Amino acid sequence: MLESSNLVTFNGLANSSSYDAFLLDEERGRLLVGAEDHIFSFDLVNINRDHRMIAWPATPSKRDECKWAGKDYGKECSNFIRVLQPYNHTHLYICGTGAFHPICSYLEMGKRAEDNIFRMTQHFENGRGKSPYDPKMLSASLLIDGELYSGTSADFMGRDFAIFRTLGDEHPIRTEQHDSRWLNDPRFISVHLIPESDNPEDDKIFLFFKENAMDGEHTGKATIARIGQLCKNDMGGHRSLVNKWTTFLKARLMCSVPGVNGIDTHLTNYDVFLMSAKDPKNPLIYAVFTTSSNIFKGSAVCMYNMADIRRVFLGPYAHRDGPNYQWVPFQGRVPYPRPGTCPSKTFGGFDSTKDLPDDVITFARGHPAMYNPVQPIGGRPIMVRTDADYQFSQLVVDRVEAEDGQYDVMFIGTDRGTVLKVVTIPRESWHDLEEVVLEEMTVFREPTPITAMELSTKQQQLYLGSALGVSQMSLHRCEVYGKACAECCLARDPYCAWDGTECSRYFPTAKRRTRRQDIRNGDPLSQCSDLQHHDDIEGMGGTIEDRTVFGVENSSMFLECSPKSQRALIYWQLQRPNDDRKIEIRFDDRILRTDQGLLIRTLSQSDVGTYHCHAVIPTQKLGDILPGFPAAANGGDPSPKHRMWYRDFLSLLDHPDLNSVEEFCDRVWKKERKQKKGKTPKSKSDRAVARLTNQHPAKWRRMQENKKGRNRRTHELQRPPRSV
Repeated sequence: MLESSNLVTFNGLANSSSYDAFLLDEERGRLLVGAEDHIFSFDLVNINRDHRMIAWPATPSKRDECKWAGKDYGKECSNFIRVLQPYNHTHLYICGTGAFHPICSYLEMGKRAEDNIFRMTQHFENGRGKSPYDPKMLSASLLIDGELYSGTSADFMGRDFAIFRTLGDEHPIRTEQHDSRWLNDPRFISVHLIPESDNPEDDKIFLFFKENAMDGEHTGKATIARIGQLCKNDMGGHRSLVNKWTTFLKARLMCSVPGVNGIDTHLTNYDVFLMSAKDPKNPLIYAVFTTSSNIFKGSAVCMYNMADIRRVFLGPYAHRDGPNYQWVPFQGRVPYPRPGTCPSKTFGGFDSTKDLPDDVITFARGHPAMYNPVQPIGGRPIMVRTDADYQFSQLVVDRVEAEDGQYDVMFIGTDRGTVLKVVTIPRESWHDLEEVVLEEMTVFREPTPITAMELSTKQQQLYLGSALGVSQMSLHRCEVYGKACAECCLARDPYCAWDGTECSRYFPTAKRRTRRQDIRNGDPLSQCSDLQHHDDIEGMGGTIEDRTVFGVENSSMFLECSPKSQRALIYWQLQRPNDDRKIEIRFDDRILRTDQGLLIRTLSQSDVGTYHCHAVIPTQKLGDILPGFPAAANGGDPSPKHRMWYRDFLSLLDHPDLNSVEEFCDRVWKKERKQKKGKTPKSKSDRAVARLTNQHPAKWRRMQENKKGRNRRTHELQRPPRSV
């Protein structure tokens, strides 16, 4: 990727690390990054073109105190920037760990990009309740209307975790202290504002975090995923819960995969991405989960909608009477107004949480958790990886307009420094998804966890952070799929389409009759069979390239060849000198097949010859490309009933006299009319046409529908749930 200019990398400073805090500023065209002792401003077009930097180290006295307290002077006693939030049109609010003495300040940016301002003010504030003390602690923050919502640790020892609201004119508010029913050793992931109704008084703050299970909630010390909610206009209680949240509720976020003996393995939340919708009240929520259980090590992506989340928060509260009792749904009387309801004109009766009756406050203090969990859409993950050498760590999603509808493309960062580009495609319904991995890319020279990701739809770029630095890559790399129509179609990349010459960027507004794209089916036969590229369509491998390679006996040799389509596989044949036969190569310890080609560890005289690399579609996937061919889809031979149709289908592809499927159809109908008059077909191809239309009209109609792009209408009916 570096050689092809598809990747731009900023290698971190020698005296800095942890490029973890990202803030994307599309208006100014900048990416703000908080790291150890530094704040960076990068150009979104090219992060290496014009980057600016401000050094903000911890003071020597604070570093010494940190060292005397037993912390690692070189790794922990620095100022790790953890909060980067827009404060107003000209300033950002920034906070760091300050060598275990959290500190905050303001960063001036100017109103416009051309102001070219990037400087810190000399006004500093105590960062307690805003930034964590320990740089290893996961925290999250969001600044709205001059108020900062933070989920973080509030003490040096990392024992007092809370959800805070600071800044603004009101007194700071937090969660109940040292109550494991509220928070039990949490690690915060993200904070979001999501409107509840058209009335701003109903706006709620949602927090995603993971924590230890409450006593009696789970066998053993399990870590579970949570979603919490609280009202934006919560002012705390009057006599009870003074300066404490009165509307805080939390629910379990479920994402599990079937394990051995029918036992589901539950995964833990690691990152969250909200996909905006036309209705801001109903974003689609993507979440990354991981596990390292005794059953397997794995990762998954689950998807949620707000309707299911709100339904859980309107359901029964979790309750238990004593330490030895299990958690059960609360069956008693729930006081009015229902705990968790925002004071507003929507529900009436109360103007402020300070006016809530005592029984509401008492109930809220003792019942912060909901009994029912939030289940993912479809009841299962949309993507799972088990026993891989990596785990998912970060996630962003881009909604892409394609020829046959909209698709959500996921970019998933891993703890090995790689990025997976994945699209999920509905089969029969949105609950039945096909996962297509478009690419897997290495974005850092050394394996290192990806700890931050931001996506710019305006620039069509992806930005990634790690301990080593920052990388930038394009969302689309259509050129890697080759120049052939079939290769481009098989890629099933919503960003790319065949434009008549090569695989290039797809633009929904462009009007080109020659462009071909089929994300839903990836069917090169329906898209490219009229192009006279028979060698391309049959081999699915594009143009043929000959290379002459010389090797030394007893040395090693690598023959490069890899498929451009994720659906194609490679197999090798050897043709020896003066021999017309091609034999399939057998692999052993001396001859190895890799994803990139063929490795011969020790060359001998018997290895001389011409090596043929073929890209083919696996038999298991033949049923996807050839509809109505179930035996092939199951990996077996076609039944007698289907053999004749399959032969007719191939005669369509290999027909030497017809330039398009439309001409073929004309011939079919003409011959059909002649047959009805009592005439029998004479030519071999005509007999094939007659059999196909007479014996298997449904299959012929299906081919016709694929050709005319009717899948688009089908797909529109099965798009992911989203608001209108």
